[in-house]
This record gives sequence, C-alpha cells and structure tokens, in this order.
Amino acid sequence: MTIESAILIAGVLLLLGVFASRVSSTLGVPSLLLFLVLGMLAGSEGIGGIELDSFDLVRRVGTVALLVILFAGGLETRWAEVKSVLAPGLALSTLGVLITTALLGSFAWFALGTYTDFELGAAGLTWLEAFLLAAIVSSTDAAAVFSVFRTTDVQPVPRLRSLLELESGSNDPMAVLLTTLILGVMATGGGATPGYVAITLLVQFLGGGAIGALIGWAAAWLVGRVPPAGEGLIPVMVLAWGLIAFGLTDALGGNGYLAVYLAGMVLGNRLGPQRQIAVEFHDGLSWLMQIGMFVMLGLLVFPSELGSVAAVGVAIALFLMLVARPVSVFVCLLPFSYWPREKLYVSWVGLRGSVPIILATFPASYGVAGANQIFNLVFFIVLVSVMVQGVSLVPAARRLGLTAGRSPK
Repeated sequence: MTIESAILIAGVLLLLGVFASRVSSTLGVPSLLLFLVLGMLAGSEGIGGIELDSFDLVRRVGTVALLVILFAGGLETRWAEVKSVLAPGLALSTLGVLITTALLGSFAWFALGTYTDFELGAAGLTWLEAFLLAAIVSSTDAAAVFSVFRTTDVQPVPRLRSLLELESGSNDPMAVLLTTLILGVMATGGGATPGYVAITLLVQFLGGGAIGALIGWAAAWLVGRVPPAGEGLIPVMVLAWGLIAFGLTDALGGNGYLAVYLAGMVLGNRLGPQRQIAVEFHDGLSWLMQIGMFVMLGLLVFPSELGSVAAVGVAIALFLMLVARPVSVFVCLLPFSYWPREKLYVSWVGLRGSVPIILATFPASYGVAGANQIFNLVFFIVLVSVMVQGVSLVPAARRLGLTAGRSPK
C-alpha cells in the first residue's frame, strides 16, 4: 500500500467514525462499539480487506492513544467535583481491581480449568493463565466511560458521574501492573512474593501520583508566566507536558498512566483563561485517538475466530458483570454513604473497552502460548460488556432514579 492510499483510507475511516459517533448519540449505542464494528468491516475479513496482524504496532499506538485520552479526561475534571469522591474512587481503582481479579481468576480457573474445548497451553486453563485473563479485564475503561457520558443527553447524578470518571481514569495502572507482573512470572518461570507485589504497587502508585501532580503544578505555573508566542500554541504546550509526565514517570519507575491523568487534572484546575482553549483542543484530539484506536483494534481481530471463544467469553462476561464487579463495588463502598441503588448503578457501569484489548496484545510480546486466543477471548468479553452494559446505562439510571436531567449541548 502506498502512503497516498493509506492517507486516503485513513481519511475515509475517520470520516465514517465521525458519522458513527452521530449515529451512536441518536440510537443510544456506545460510539466505541460502532468504531470496533467499523474496524472489523474494514479488516481482512470485511468489505475493506485491510490486513493488520501486528500486535506490537497496535499496542504502541494504543498506548499513545490511551495516554492522550486520560490526559484529556484529567483536564476536564473539576477538583471541586472530584474531592468529595476521592476516597471511594481510589478504593474502587485499587482494592476494587484486586477483588475483581481474584474473583474472576478463581472462577476462570475452577470453571474452565478442565474445559478441554478451550486450551491456551497443553492442559486446559492453568491458574496463571486464568489470573492473567482476569487481570487483563479487571479495570473499567476510561475511554468507554467518557465516550458514553459525552454522547448521551441524560446524565447520572453529579457525584456518581464524578466517582465513575475518577475510577475509570485511575484504575488502569492497577490492571497494567497486575498484567505485567503475571506475564513476568509466566515468562521467567519464577515467583513473585506478596512483599514484592506490595512494594511494587506502592512504588508505582506513589511515584505516579507524586510525579504527575508535581508536573501538573509546574506546567500550570509555566504556562501562566511564560506563555507561548501565539494562542494556538497553548494546547500544544499543554500536550507536551502531558507527554513528559507519562514518559518521565515511567522512566523513574512510577506508573505513567496514573501520572498523566493526575497531571492533566492538576493542570486543568490551575490554568486561567487558557483552560478553555486547551480543553477544547484536547477534546477533539481525544475523539481522534478513540476513533483511531478502536478502528485499529477492530482491524486486528478476525471475526471468524470469535466463534471458538463465544461460550467461554459469555460465561466470563456474565460472571464479571453479575458477580465480580458488584461484589467489588459493594465491598469498596461499604465505608461510604452510598445508597444500595447507587451501588447497583456503579456496579453496572463496569464498562470494559480499549484497555483490556490493548493489554490483551501484551502476551504475544512475552511469547505466551495461546496469545492469539487470549486476544480473541478478551475482545469477545469487551463486545459483550459494551453491547449489554453500554446500551443500558441511561435506562438503568432512569430506572434507579439517578438521572440529573439533560446536559447542555
């Protein structure tokens, strides 16, 4: 394919993605689902015939897209709305991910360990493979949650929306860390002691949080006192600080995903008149990243292979939605003053999206047996989650009496 042809195809797919977002708003269907379907239709088994078989390329592009989406979400987050839900949000993004992984991993091991029709290795699903699968799909997805809330007129009450956005923006680091830890154990054949896991988690979160907040504060100070030559360069300067927050934190041993989200939140709340132009620019950039990322993920999957994991995928998705997620939410929110119907709604907004699919590309780079089947299974689980939970978010909020009316266009 020539570069000219690639540019033409990219333009067509982006334009179709924009139209798809309009359709999603009209029909109440999550836009990310339509982006995935668009990618599958354009793929090698669809009408487009575009071939994409590089897990590593998709992982790299997905990493960049995800950090931009998290940074944009942080810029839009108002501290006045978040501070009241900070403690429960952090509980969900840390302990909640651990509980979900433990429950789902145990279910996958006991229920599917002897299911001979689904084998990743030589003898069914081992306990490491089961917990790897659980860790990959353990976190709710920021891109999915932000996308649904942006494209629906009816919103949940403010404190629930703030809680869900904070959780989805800050729980990815835990899922990434658990996934890479398990992959490291599988690749080396060694073991990870509880002390090692605890110290690693502490370093990742404290490092990511401290460096991200510090960079956000420094960036706001510099943008206010040393502004760029033109107004159009303000969002470029802001984006540069977001990239620095991610890369520097990762180089120093912290968690870059947490750092970039916190840097965006601190920076967005400290910017003066420049905030509006920065937020609008990054909102458009975030949409561009979402369309590109989900279309690429759709291109990577082969629809004909999804049938082989359908039964297992439905079982895991149902357990995740109906057992693992609700248990983790009710346990984490037990010390806080939330009504049962609010906990039910938070439990239902456990959307899985880009992060699990991107993490599902990691096993291939570690040389894990059955990496392609892991990817197909995770992709199927995400499809079930988006189709069932994503479509029903607004009706569920109405049913539980938790709507805050229509948001301004």
